[in-house]
Amino acid sequence: MRLLLALGAAGCSLLLNGCILAPGQHMKTGELNDKQSATGSRYQLVPITPKLIAMDRATASAPAIDPTLTSYQPDAYRIGPGDSLYITVWEHPELTSPAGSQQQTGANGRMVRPDGTLFYPYVGLLKASGLTVEELRQAITDRLTKYVEKPQVDISIIAYASQRVTLGGAFVRTEPQNITVTPLTLTQAVGSAGVNAELADLSDVVLRRDDHEYHIDLDALSRSRDGGKQVYLKGGDSIYLPYNDRHEAYVIGEVLRPQAISFKTSDLTLTQALGRSGGLNQSSANGRSVYVIRGVEDMEKAPATIYQLDNTSPAAFAVAAQFSVKPGDVIFVGPAGITRWNRFISQLLPLSGLVSNAASATYNLDRASQL
Repeated sequence: MRLLLALGAAGCSLLLNGCILAPGQHMKTGELNDKQSATGSRYQLVPITPKLIAMDRATASAPAIDPTLTSYQPDAYRIGPGDSLYITVWEHPELTSPAGSQQQTGANGRMVRPDGTLFYPYVGLLKASGLTVEELRQAITDRLTKYVEKPQVDISIIAYASQRVTLGGAFVRTEPQNITVTPLTLTQAVGSAGVNAELADLSDVVLRRDDHEYHIDLDALSRSRDGGKQVYLKGGDSIYLPYNDRHEAYVIGEVLRPQAISFKTSDLTLTQALGRSGGLNQSSANGRSVYVIRGVEDMEKAPATIYQLDNTSPAAFAVAAQFSVKPGDVIFVGPAGITRWNRFISQLLPLSGLVSNAASATYNLDRASQL
């Protein structure tokens, strides 16, 4: 009997202590601020409200493109080494198609040599690199007048190879793109290369030009007033589309699918983040314990901020749909009170079995002693 009483007292003591020490996940703003001032912790609790959303929108600045990029306007195309030209001299097929008119156009093309020169019958070598099509046409016409009466010369570029834009990163196709007589824009180049939707991060496209890097948020830019401004590319430019593997937010706690969410664009709302994680676990989540923890990695330099959403309010859905999640944020959904209690009770099950077994053993011993 003494053993039963001792085990019962121990169980009650543990039960009471467990009720006191059972972890609670809901925090109040006043409690957290008091704890911050008392302990010197570098964090603050901010409720997510329509007022907060309005303030963030008022202070947010629209993405801008460096004026150096938008001010660049391409000149007329200038011929360079590697370009292939088709030169027509009307009424003189022997000059136009020396390989024969039955041959493909490329067979009768004339390649600009690596040193920038071009050979043409009766004209000889002439410097073609750096000239526009019109300037080269006039130069050939002037030299042919010594051999052909009033020559009618026409030039077209059948292959471009002297001016290229290189691409790298999370593109579907990364082969270089040629600059042609038709100006090439940044959006056209990105569209032609194709974006790997699963791996790409459109919020930080890097354009390298003349030993300088320009960072462009293509996603946000497409939705801003500057979205209509064209960024023209020129030979030697390099475009890098970063991967999103280091650009993530983390959803943990009482959701159906805790996971790291990669940023494909710069616009990810709290509603979208929770939705991709399957939403709140209705059987265990505390609707008032939805937190967005921001700035934890820089707590030594600046206070971290914990944003709290009271998801029990009908207006919370509208607010969450407008609250932007940032890379590095940790979204935590706390458990409900009954969930914490059930977890605590499950930890006591082994002890309750021990108490039950001890009670049965004591009872049997007492019966045996009475016989």
